[in-house]
Amino acid sequence: MPDLTAFPRTAWLRAERTVLNNLSAADFGYGDPRGAPALRLAIAHWIARTRGITADADDVLIVAGVAQGLGLLAQVLCDNGISEIAVEDPSSLGARQHLHDRRLATPPIRVDDDGVDVGELVRSGAPAVLLTPAHQFPTGVVLGGERRRELMRWAADGGLIIEDDYDAEHRYDRPPVPALRSMLAEQVCYAGSVSKWLAPALRVGWMLVPSRYRDEVVAAKRFADLGNAVLPQLVLAHLMESGEMERQLRFVRKRHRRRRDAMIDALRTHLPDAVVHGAAAGLHLTITFDAEFSDLDFAAAALEQGVKVQPLSWHCQRPMNPGLVLGYGASPASDIAEGIAVLGRLRR
Repeated sequence: MPDLTAFPRTAWLRAERTVLNNLSAADFGYGDPRGAPALRLAIAHWIARTRGITADADDVLIVAGVAQGLGLLAQVLCDNGISEIAVEDPSSLGARQHLHDRRLATPPIRVDDDGVDVGELVRSGAPAVLLTPAHQFPTGVVLGGERRRELMRWAADGGLIIEDDYDAEHRYDRPPVPALRSMLAEQVCYAGSVSKWLAPALRVGWMLVPSRYRDEVVAAKRFADLGNAVLPQLVLAHLMESGEMERQLRFVRKRHRRRRDAMIDALRTHLPDAVVHGAAAGLHLTITFDAEFSDLDFAAAALEQGVKVQPLSWHCQRPMNPGLVLGYGASPASDIAEGIAVLGRLRR
């Protein structure tokens, strides 16, 4: 979760008034199921500036967060005879659950310090893979250059990459890495949202779907809900095109970095045997232990003490060292220090 107290309420209200003052009566009717043209254009400009992706507004589909987009794409892939999508291991439990809900298998592909093991992906025979290459969830590693080249060769031979760019905006100690979509557009389905830098409650995300699946995904979106609510889309488009979103990102990035630093300091003090992963970017840290114990029990004990963490094993399909996934974006530094101290007492 991002820092929800940092939501730009004043800027949002100001933009909403501006949008409402310029809407015609006809704008309150049913809109394009692909999303409001103004937001699709703003997204095309945004990902060109921030992710190096060249796209037209017609390439962009607005969805109710990446979760809906993944479900729609999974439905279309099933209809086209695809029965499995490989996933990183570890990877998001929630994403796997969405794929399983669409009757898709999720064969695990090992992740190491350079990202997903492309050789294992090739050997798996899976026709598609879901990746978080800019900041792997939950390990935080970045897909390395040689792995990117291997992955591009795999995709050029017909493999489909689903790129979840879920928190690429939050970087602290490293430069941005290019989106895979910028390198091989017709083999990459790109997904992003505002959930990690504005608020998940807005339920606004976007997808760029390869042309061979685009019409079917748009049809699935139309039958799902006739399109997202238009007013929030137009407000967001106004904020993006006015430069307000760049200012917001700069603001929250500083807050999130301070909270990350507070968590790292607390971990050094209270959990010195924990190995910290993924500190250079994102909204969470993953810690692992070279020991044998149940991270499920550890997380349950922490919850009883009022500290909510995720056991790393939730996100693993194969056995790994015990660990925890710790979000810092939504908590002030004092709460972070107190929570890590509780974890330290439990560990001892």
